[in-house]
Formats: sequence, C-alpha cells, structure tokens
Amino acid sequence: MKRTLTLMLTALLLCTLLFGCGQKSGDGDPQDTNTEPALADGVYTAEFNTDSSMFHVNEACEGKGTLTVENGQMTIHISLPSKSILNLFCGTAEDAQKDGASLLQPTTDTVTYSDGLSEEVNGFDIPVPALDEEFDVAIIGTKGKWYDHKVSVTDPVLKEEDAAPAETLADGTYTIAVTLEGGSGKASIQSPCTLTVANGKMTATIVWSSSHYDYMLVDGERCDVLSTENGSTFEIPVAALDTPLAVVGDTTAMSTPHEIDYTLTFDSSSAEVNG
Repeated sequence: MKRTLTLMLTALLLCTLLFGCGQKSGDGDPQDTNTEPALADGVYTAEFNTDSSMFHVNEACEGKGTLTVENGQMTIHISLPSKSILNLFCGTAEDAQKDGASLLQPTTDTVTYSDGLSEEVNGFDIPVPALDEEFDVAIIGTKGKWYDHKVSVTDPVLKEEDAAPAETLADGTYTIAVTLEGGSGKASIQSPCTLTVANGKMTATIVWSSSHYDYMLVDGERCDVLSTENGSTFEIPVAALDTPLAVVGDTTAMSTPHEIDYTLTFDSSSAEVNG
C-alpha cells in the first residue's frame, strides 16, 4: 500500500513540474497572460513622463512626444526646453560612463510657443522598450555630470495622417467652400477660398474681412500676413478636408493685440478645379 501511494505521489509531482498546476497542456508552452498586443506600426502622439522637473518635454509640446512604431519597434522623439542637455543614455548613469556606452545624440528642433515666438532646442529619439512601464534614462548636461531618471511613455494616439485615409485631392488649384466658427462673430472670411495642392500637401489662401490680423497659428506654425489690402490675406497649411481645423488669429483691432481661437472647415464636396 505504501509503495502504491509513493508511486502515485511521484507521478503527481512529475505532472506538476511538467505542466504546471491547473494549466492546460496545449502545445506544451506556458501562456503569458500579461503579454499585451504590440502597437500597430504607425506614428502616434504619446505622453512622455519623467520623475524630474529638470528633465521634461518642452512646454510648447504639452508633455507629448512623437512615437514611431516600425516593425514593432518603438521610438519616441521629444523636444526639450533648451540645449542644456547634451546627451542621453538608455540605462543608468553608471552604465553611461562605461567604455563603449552608446549615447543618444541630439537633434536641433524648432518649437513655437503660444505667443508665436520660436526657439531652437535639443531633441532626442529614445527607444521605448514598453508602454506604461518605467525605464531608465540617464542625462548629461553642460556641467559634465550624469544623472539617473525614470521615464515612461503612455497614452499613444494615432496621428490623423496615419489614421483612416481622409478625403484628398489631386495636385492642382481649386476653389473650395470654407466655414469659420469661433470668436465674437464680427469677423468673417471669404468663401469659397483658393486651395492649392502640391505633392499631396494642401495650402489655403484665407482672406479675413478685417485688415487688422497680423498672424495666424496653425498646428503650432506661425503664418504671417501677406497683405492687408481689402482684408488680411494668409496662406495656411490644411491638414485635412471635412475636419475642423483649429487656428488662432491675432488681431490688432483692440487697444492691445489679442489671439482669438477659431476653427475652419473645408468642404471637399464643394471643391472645383480653378481654371
């Protein structure tokens, strides 16, 4: 009896070691229930989080970077507040100082602030091992000392140009109806306007009813007025048709200049070849 019990216990132990407690044999490989599906290839905006007020994304970027996924490999590009950080290292400060350490080299980025001013700063392309998980990044500045930091990348959102294809037009010049919303309702724009498409990129000529607009901000890009005769004339980039485009118009009609938020919507169904 004891011999039979011993054999049964031995068999049970072997079974547990081979297949695991309560696991289906399947193909014989353990299943990792924590594995998340890889992010699809594309370009995203994503939050770049750090543990320090001294190492963070430029304020013009609102805490975000550009996350590129290619063949399942993720890299985020961030623009920093200045050029004071010279190199980054994916790992600890100790490892960054070892022979053969591969340092990340800066790029020169131009950022545009809400007041329309632009500045050149250092940017970096940082490999991202996983989303929503902290990883080590060391930095070195102009003082020549390495510092350890923890960072994470969260909340990726597919950029519109990488999302479902929007209505597009062949290269050429068109007239197209445009709708203005926002502001006090006193200003208006000419509609239809002229839309130029070159190499797939769209540019609209916008003419305001007032001659007091001196610049517009579109997707962080400042567009200065081209003419103030018979209104204020601008050429602005258009990311997509049939989608509200957020713009800012700066007016000098008041005692001090004021930036006013508007949206422009270009109606693709109204587009006609110009000439």
